[in-house]
Amino acid sequence: MKLDGRRESTNVDDRRRMSGGAKAGLGIGGIIIAALIAWISGGDPFSAVVDTVNQNGGLGSVIGGSTEVAQGQQREFTAEEQELAKFSKQILAGTEDVWTQVFKQNGWGEYEYPRMVLYTDAVQTACGNGSAQMGPFYCSGDQALYIDLSFFMTMKQSLGADGDFAYAYVIAHEVGHHVEYLNGTLGKAHQQMAKLSKEEANKVSVRLELLADFYAGVWAHYDNKMFNSLDDGDIEEAIKCAQVIGDDYLQKKARGVVVSEEFTHGTSAQRMRWFKLGLQTGDVTRGDTFSRSDSEL
Repeated sequence: MKLDGRRESTNVDDRRRMSGGAKAGLGIGGIIIAALIAWISGGDPFSAVVDTVNQNGGLGSVIGGSTEVAQGQQREFTAEEQELAKFSKQILAGTEDVWTQVFKQNGWGEYEYPRMVLYTDAVQTACGNGSAQMGPFYCSGDQALYIDLSFFMTMKQSLGADGDFAYAYVIAHEVGHHVEYLNGTLGKAHQQMAKLSKEEANKVSVRLELLADFYAGVWAHYDNKMFNSLDDGDIEEAIKCAQVIGDDYLQKKARGVVVSEEFTHGTSAQRMRWFKLGLQTGDVTRGDTFSRSDSEL
């Protein structure tokens, strides 16, 4: 991505020098890649997904266990960590610029900026304790997205999803959940999920996640239009990322079989399709995941 000279968002709470002191156990959702992390560490990558899926719209599942974090622990950041922090702030600023314009163009009212919280290992949120094991997640309780920057290294090492635009896609997806919160989709979906069986609630979760993928594509469409930000290969990076965090891909990799009833985020093909639709059209009215039949997703 071409980000030289781009502004950095000031709506960032950098808590990386602050350690939580408490244990981070089960909490709200993070990216579905957490399932792969659980698999690598010997855990069950899908046992905790449905129990927590009603709580919040993150990119995915929550895994069990707890992480003990010492209070008052501080360390110096590497140059790579500082560069990732700057990059994340620039991407967040881009989402602010894009969604301010999109909300205005579509008569959605004023776009309220989310906060981005950078943390290390564990963090307290309005939705409960968060852990780096959960991956990036969005908490509607405080309208903030939470990111431990080491996650991007996990993406690269565990899934081969590398490149700045792949990382930007992850941030834009979480911002997509904030857009869902602002336009009322997230709240309505959670109310609906609370009344459904686990299998049926999973289907609603898939629609939320695919819509967030679509919104990530809309952001990319307008960010490139406004700032000429995309380089050759950037789109391929994001599509590769969407592919390797599809439920079917991760289930196959983790367990050797695919169980569609347990899908909470959509297949690789679905995630790529909705991201590309947002990217190609930039038309938020095309984000109709909740009016499509299952076969049309």
